[in-house]
This record gives sequence, C-alpha cells and structure tokens, in this order.
Amino acid sequence: MSVHPILSAMRRNKVGAALIGLQIAVTLAILCNALFIIQQRLAQLGRPSGTDEATLFAIANDWIGAGDHTPGVINDLAALRAMAGVAGTYVTNTYPLSDKGGGSAVWIRLPVDGTQPAAADTAVYDGDEQTLQTLGLRLTAGRNFSATDILNSTDDSQPVPDGLIITQALARKLFPHGPAVGRGLYIMGWTRTVPVIGVVERLQGPWVSGGGDLGGANVDNSVLMPYRDVTDEAYYVVRAKPGQLAAVMRAAPQRLLQIDPNRLIEKVQPFSAARAAVYHDDRGLAVILGAVCAVLLVVLAFGIVGLTSYWVSQRRRQIGIRRALGATRPVVVQYFQIENLVIAASGGVAGVGLGLAANLWMVETLQMSRLPVSYLLVGLAAVLALGQLAVLCPALRAASVPPVVATRTV
Repeated sequence: MSVHPILSAMRRNKVGAALIGLQIAVTLAILCNALFIIQQRLAQLGRPSGTDEATLFAIANDWIGAGDHTPGVINDLAALRAMAGVAGTYVTNTYPLSDKGGGSAVWIRLPVDGTQPAAADTAVYDGDEQTLQTLGLRLTAGRNFSATDILNSTDDSQPVPDGLIITQALARKLFPHGPAVGRGLYIMGWTRTVPVIGVVERLQGPWVSGGGDLGGANVDNSVLMPYRDVTDEAYYVVRAKPGQLAAVMRAAPQRLLQIDPNRLIEKVQPFSAARAAVYHDDRGLAVILGAVCAVLLVVLAFGIVGLTSYWVSQRRRQIGIRRALGATRPVVVQYFQIENLVIAASGGVAGVGLGLAANLWMVETLQMSRLPVSYLLVGLAAVLALGQLAVLCPALRAASVPPVVATRTV
C-alpha cells in the first residue's frame, strides 16, 4: 500500500495527528522513567539484610534515671538467654532495618599517609560474642568476638577496642587486592589503628532507604564493634527458636520488667515488621508510579480510539468510494493501521528523546542512575503495540462501511 495517501490525509488533519503524537511522546517518556524507578524500588525491597529476619525481634529499652547500667544490662542478658524459646540475644545501639532506630556512622581510613581509599558513612553496630549467632551472620574469614574482647560502651565513654568485624562489601572496598583480616583500620577520633579480626558475608546498615550513601551503594558497608551497650537507650536483639517468635516476643518484655521496673519498653518490633516499615515509602512509590503508568496507557488508548473514530466518521464517503473501486475490508483496516503506526512512530521517536532528557535531569538533580536503553526500546515497542490494538476497533468499523455510501449525497 502506498504511504502517499496516508500522508496527504494526515496533512489535512495536522492538529489531531500532532496531539496524538505529543501524547505518545509524553506517555513514553514518563512510562520508561517510571518503570525504571519501579524496578529500582522493587530491587531494594528484595535486598537481603544478611540476618535471619524470620526469627528475630528487637526490644527498645530506655532506662529511667542516670547511673551505671552495666549490672542491669548483664542481668537482662542472662535472664533473656535463660528463657525457653530464646536461641540468642545481645544488646546494641541499633539493628538492621531499623532506619531511625539510633545508630551511628563512621569514616574509616586505612593507616599510613591518609591517602588510602576511604569508606565514608559506614554503619556501626555494637555487639558481643553472641551477635553473629543471634543475627545468623556467616563468618567468611577470621574469628568471632570472644568474651574477653567485649568492652562497655557508656554515654560518656567508648574505649578503643582491640579488634573489629567488618562486612565483605567493606573489606572488598578497603582491601581490593588482599585479605582484610589482620589489617589495621583507623576510625576518626581514635588514637590508634584497630585490626580486623573477622569478616561476615553480609550485614546491611539500618538506613536502607535513605537518599545518601547510607541507603545507596554503601548500604552493605557495616562494622561490628565489641561493645556492650550500657547507655540510657539501647536495643536487645533476640532470636527465637523456630516457631516460638510470637511467644518469646510476649514473654521477653515482661521478664525484663520483672527484673527491673525502672525502665521503659518503648517498642517490641520483629524484623519482618521492621522491613515492611523501612521500605514503606519505596513500596508506596512503586504502587503510585504503577497506577500512573496504567492511567497514562488507558488515556493514550482512548485518545487513539477517539481520534481514529472521528476520522472514520469524517471519511465515510471516501471509504465508500475506495470500497466501490475494489478495496477489500483487510485493505481498509491496513490503511488505518499504517496511518496510526506512522503517527505512533513519530511520537515514539520524540518520546525516546524526551525520556532521555528527563532521565539526564533526574541523574543530575536527584542522583539517580542512568536509564538503560533497553527500557526505551521496550517502552517504544509497548506503546506501538498498544496503538495498533487501540486503532483496530475503529479500523474494523471503517472496513464495514458499504460501497453504497459513495453514491449518497449530503
């Protein structure tokens, strides 16, 4: 079929064709970028924390009154570890997936001249000899903390430890060409370097959905320090035996209050609930963007159907003449399909450029990742396919116009 009649008809209906082309371009640009953002958010939802989340929960403990809480913390740990159904527990400053649950970050440098690679915004966890067992972390090199390694961390004092345990991600960043165990690290504010005594496979930082380094590429940069947290506010992380999480979650806070009622149990949170909470915004954004994409596609489809239906009604006499001259129904359908494909392809090319421009702006402004070309190609194919489906019904209606229409006068 010759494209010349199609182009001539489009020139006589420039406004309608331009509006549909513009709608396709805007829809494609938004669709590609939105789907890319959705994919990134869904990937974050599935990121493993490195812990056995199904059996873990945290108790936010706030002591009432000042003083040395060391005896109280030691008694609490002994009591919790003696409870039926408890597989392990420790006290810490924060825990994975807690997001705003306290915690801190440090700037780590290798020793020597200060020009060695640095890992900024590394999450810090306090822990003891039961931390790895409680969280379900896998040691890939070196050793665990021993009881003699553990120091008390108070509100006023935090002594320099004799060893650290870091994650594999942090080890690879700091020591890309050799093992990390035995190497010294310097943390800002310390008077000496501290050696790495162990490496765990994975331990996510608590701020997983943040916009900065902590929630981005460095989310798996974590360091465990051998501290027993005896500050006014701390967290007991408890691991329950299989099938006993709910029972232990009910009994553990009551046991702590029996030992010493001069405290506030501010929150008891299973790690599964912590994951749902910390990724709430990511999940919500993915749902909203998905709904926006669906609405845009529906509006685009109705726009194509409406414009093509209008053109069919305006061209009934011309269609009748073509039928009278021998044009078959498939030829008429093909005419409208090709006409729509020309408009959609023009809008699609513009949409690809608009989508790239929008992504470049987001990369510069929002520090997002570059949009892969595959998203643009898939989006273009989807929009073209949707256009062909949307025009099919009006095209079939045009093909049903009888040749006798050509003999009618207005």
